[in-house]
Amino acid sequence: MAHGQQITCSPKDRSLFESKITELQQIKASNLGDTLVMVGTSFMGTPYVEKTLEVGNTETLVINFGGLDCTTFVENVLAFGAMLKEEQHSFDAFTGNLETIRYRNGILNGYPSRLHYFTEWVRNNQKKGLVEDITSELGGVPLNKTINFMGTHRNLYPFLADDQNFEAMLQVEKELAKEELCYLPQDQIENKEHLIQNGDIIALATSIKGLDVTHTGIAIHQPDGKLHLLHASSKNGQVEISKLPLADYLKNIKSNIGIIVARPTLLPL
Repeated sequence: MAHGQQITCSPKDRSLFESKITELQQIKASNLGDTLVMVGTSFMGTPYVEKTLEVGNTETLVINFGGLDCTTFVENVLAFGAMLKEEQHSFDAFTGNLETIRYRNGILNGYPSRLHYFTEWVRNNQKKGLVEDITSELGGVPLNKTINFMGTHRNLYPFLADDQNFEAMLQVEKELAKEELCYLPQDQIENKEHLIQNGDIIALATSIKGLDVTHTGIAIHQPDGKLHLLHASSKNGQVEISKLPLADYLKNIKSNIGIIVARPTLLPL
């Protein structure tokens, strides 16, 4: 259960929640992956807005259905997917799910407790039983690089002006350095895409120094028989399905080296 005093949610978002859960309860899908795709497509057209979580002076559980970035899109889809799986209906259940997904070990405890790096997001949510990193099973290879973008770009993150937050994030990065990263190289995606299922979470691994991934979205197989990406697109400014198949879409991103794939399991939160 989320801590009441730490939620930031407008009355408009509260009523959007009510209409969203009513709409989603009509979903009839045979498996979790298809359910998540249907939840995801229900957000199609929602504007892409970056930094929606950077609100106020202290970290709160931000609920914002009017604007999503790539990570908050995935988090909202999982939070609603968990509600449908557990037959939950209440706003409290939703905020509890969202807090569990968004924060290290499921507990909001200041800015550094948010899972800022997506590889840690995957790892921590695997510990919670919410997803399973299947990248190595797909033929992923180790990626040896130092993940320290936030520590080396302090000026880009308003909350890091606070020394305590900054020191805590340096500590997070130190812990990340102990973990091996694994990614599926870009040139192998097409051969392996039949093993990726609807609803799988796809994160875009990058060559950018200090960064693990640049973008994330949800796998969706299209009528063309190809795997596409359902995502909050910064380029086109909204939640959409990539026009190009994933393998081709990635070739247009200069810094992309491949993908990390996590399969939602959503064991009870």
